[in-house]
Amino acid sequence: MAYLRLDYPEAKYTTTEKRGFFTFEQNTFAECTPTTASNFNLVYPEMKATVYLNYNQVNHNLDSLLNDAYKLPYKHLSKAESIPERIFVNPQNKVYGTLFTVVGNAASQYQFFLTDSIDHFLVGSLYFYAKPNYDSIYPAVKYIEKDLVRLMETLQWN
Repeated sequence: MAYLRLDYPEAKYTTTEKRGFFTFEQNTFAECTPTTASNFNLVYPEMKATVYLNYNQVNHNLDSLLNDAYKLPYKHLSKAESIPERIFVNPQNKVYGTLFTVVGNAASQYQFFLTDSIDHFLVGSLYFYAKPNYDSIYPAVKYIEKDLVRLMETLQWN
């Protein structure tokens, strides 16, 4: 008998600046590529996974941005077993947000948003390019979770 063994490299982080909007620490195992002037992807080619990052300026629309950010993870509710939330508060850098963990065979395992509540709003979503089988992708999900938490903890607005 043989079992699948998933080994990923030890995470090494580097500071990344995105078009003057914000900086954060990203795992060097991922490639950060721009898709538009304010949207970026963190691509994990060997894991067939992508974290989609969408930046918006807050312009008297914080309620709408927050409403959309809270709706997004719950679109996966039909496939999710649960969707626990983890709150992030960093008053020193004025970064506040929530990380949603979508547990189960959903298309996206993590959704998050970060904001300073005045000027900046960043939304992120993790997707794998594979049939969502939570048990099979669990090691990759846990590996990328550490990167998402690191991103959220190190994000600074410019």
